[in-house]
Amino acid sequence: MSDRVYVTEVGPRDGLQNENLIIPTPVKLAFIHGLVDAGIEQIELTSFVHPRWVPTMADAEEIFGALERKPGVRYLALVPNVRGYERARSAGCDAVALFTAASEAFTRKNINMTIAESLEIFAAVAKRAHADGVAVRGYVSTVYACPFAGKIEPEAVAEVVQCLFDLGCYEVSLGDTIGVATPAEVRRVVDVLGKRFPLDKLVMHFHDTWGMAVANVAQSVELGMRRFDSSAGGLGGCPYARSATGNVATEDLLYLLQHLGYDTGVDIDQVVAAAEGLARHLAHPLPSRVHKAWKGRVI
Repeated sequence: MSDRVYVTEVGPRDGLQNENLIIPTPVKLAFIHGLVDAGIEQIELTSFVHPRWVPTMADAEEIFGALERKPGVRYLALVPNVRGYERARSAGCDAVALFTAASEAFTRKNINMTIAESLEIFAAVAKRAHADGVAVRGYVSTVYACPFAGKIEPEAVAEVVQCLFDLGCYEVSLGDTIGVATPAEVRRVVDVLGKRFPLDKLVMHFHDTWGMAVANVAQSVELGMRRFDSSAGGLGGCPYARSATGNVATEDLLYLLQHLGYDTGVDIDQVVAAAEGLARHLAHPLPSRVHKAWKGRVI
């Protein structure tokens, strides 16, 4: 197993999409640039959804227009359909993410269509993207449970993951959308998916609703997973799953991995600084435990 762990930062999109305040574009850009300077090599900046549905992402074009790109970094944007893809391309985006779920109920609530219908739309996006030389990443939400349908079977997750790989996704992120997973459930999912897909093409995406996110990361690493999504400061949530709280904090993830002996290439001090710069514009403190401890540490 590799001693390198790869971190995808989702704070600028997944972390901020559920905030009640509209964060000024220059503040977002400073946050993004600070995280990239910390060593993040893949970062999700925004989403090209209609501003009526997610007002906090209304400045997607402005973000890409003012972005100071760093060589070797992949800058992602979430796109819901061909129209969103066209907006992203016009803005200069060269890597996109597609988002579906393992739960029919959640997909209907979230994007008002079935899983099959969502994949049909994504097939059209993926075809355009591949023709344009644009990288495509896949997301599967509600991997462990759905707020409307309850427990999700790993075999159902595997079928959706297969469809996303068939569309040409270079990796697929597995979302614990409402943060109910435990290490035992993580093992169950990896046992099933690991028989069908290379683990280095799968990404774990944990939320910390029940305080299990770091424990789930530790279990995932033990099982051979080496790719994780995280959000600086522990920000996050889902507009369509009110029980969902923040993502696993990038600082918490880095602290764990560092003490387990894994290399991430990311500087935790710089991540804390980037998140702290953003925190001054929020109406609440950052949830990350390590962020609070890091600021107040005496050793």
